[in-house]
Amino acid sequence: MRPMPMRAPGARRERGVVLWVAIIVLVAMTLAGLAMMRQMSAGASIAGNIAFKESATAVADRGAEKARAWLTANPGVLSNDNFAVGYHSSWAASVDPGTFNWAQAMDLSDPLLDPPNLDPGRTGNRALMYIERLCLTPNVTALAANQVCSDKPGAGDSNRGGASYPTGLPPPPPQVYYRVTTRVDGPRNTRSYTQVLMQ
Repeated sequence: MRPMPMRAPGARRERGVVLWVAIIVLVAMTLAGLAMMRQMSAGASIAGNIAFKESATAVADRGAEKARAWLTANPGVLSNDNFAVGYHSSWAASVDPGTFNWAQAMDLSDPLLDPPNLDPGRTGNRALMYIERLCLTPNVTALAANQVCSDKPGAGDSNRGGASYPTGLPPPPPQVYYRVTTRVDGPRNTRSYTQVLMQ
């Protein structure tokens, strides 16, 4: 009979526990690294989307400036609709630009400077401008008897816009307001609206 080898007192058989602990720690570190990479990617994507939105809003300033220039240069034709330049002689049924008929807006792209529908910065933004005279009835002057405008007093009114006028004196002619709405469509389905009131 062969003698059995003697073990030192207190010695235990190796069972590979350290290997299993190392594998679990390695898997946990791998998952943590993947989660961190995904979070960084999401942060970069959010920052990029914010940059596109800010770019679209900056391009919208072109609409207000273009509208101001057109209103100043064409004071004699403001009683009639002119959809070719995005001008509407009455207000829309809603102030929500999502409900506007943007086919009757002016495209602000300049074909001599830009590719079609792009802004001069070539950022891929398309800007449309929509001007509304804040009067109820289209294609009628602001002074017409049946016209209701944003700054026209009603019958018998002696004040307008917080200012009072002496009795017996007619109030000054109405200074109609205009609402300019600009829509900018950009990359990654970015859409930005701005609205400006002008007098």
